[in-house]
Amino acid sequence: MFDSNARLHDEGARAELIRHMKALAGIGYTGFELHVGREPETEKAFPSYEEEVQAYAAFRKQVDHAGLGQIQFATNVGTSPDLDPSSPDATIREAGLTFLKSRVDITAALGGRIMMGPVVIPYAAFIDGVWSDALQDELTGRYESAAPMLELLGQHARLQGVNVAIEPIAHWETPGPNTLAQTMAFLEQVPSAEIGVVIDSAHEILDGAGPEIFTEQVKALSEAGRLHYAQASPPDRGALESSWLPWDAFFTPVLAHYNGPVAIEIFNAIPLFAAGLRLSRRKYWIPGVDAENEYPSAYAVAQSSLAKLRVEFAKLGE
Repeated sequence: MFDSNARLHDEGARAELIRHMKALAGIGYTGFELHVGREPETEKAFPSYEEEVQAYAAFRKQVDHAGLGQIQFATNVGTSPDLDPSSPDATIREAGLTFLKSRVDITAALGGRIMMGPVVIPYAAFIDGVWSDALQDELTGRYESAAPMLELLGQHARLQGVNVAIEPIAHWETPGPNTLAQTMAFLEQVPSAEIGVVIDSAHEILDGAGPEIFTEQVKALSEAGRLHYAQASPPDRGALESSWLPWDAFFTPVLAHYNGPVAIEIFNAIPLFAAGLRLSRRKYWIPGVDAENEYPSAYAVAQSSLAKLRVEFAKLGE
């Protein structure tokens, strides 16, 4: 992860993003996740969602013209307190739904088929002093408010040929849903199978119910047509090569039921995420951006991580 947002309004940022894509495609990567949030700079450059969608369609063409036509995209999306489909305020819920529909449209404009992320409860939107039983009681109402919005989102996603994968995120990062069990319970309120789950190894290792239950959950999600995406990410959000990731316990059930793309998710200690994710390690320096030093570069970590994934997947296939 080289940046916290695509920043398509900035010509230099677009060029840098394509440069990274070329470098990683040369290593062997076949697709990328784009963070497609909406920040003040984005709103100034693209006052309407329609203009923003058009900008992503133009970026897809730019990527193709750069010789990367084979590259596939997924999008990574989070809501915010003013765009919250779980809000008790109907106006905010509707604004959240409109925002999420526009992110589906962006995904389709990129030629993508997967939009994933914390799309039910805004990321890191903790309520001061509300924890444990009180938090779960609060979330029950939030899930009830969000379910009709996510159903409408699923119907829109169906028209665009996009699946929406809700990401359960660890309890110290966000209030909920934190587990596959919580996410699956929420999905019982959402009939549309276009609304499903992304399984992230980092979050599952931290907050999952263990390998036996995990195997049952993956099978149930697959049978329901809701296993939409998977991510290989170490608990420390660093290099896969040196991480403690239980490859067999995690990926054996996943790969038994899923044959779509698997993302390697590594956070590069960029400022927006470094504090929130408690990234105490040194930043992987970026060739062409940071001064070279004795520590691993972002490209080297990307290469070793892909090699590690391929070795472990080959073992699982034996």
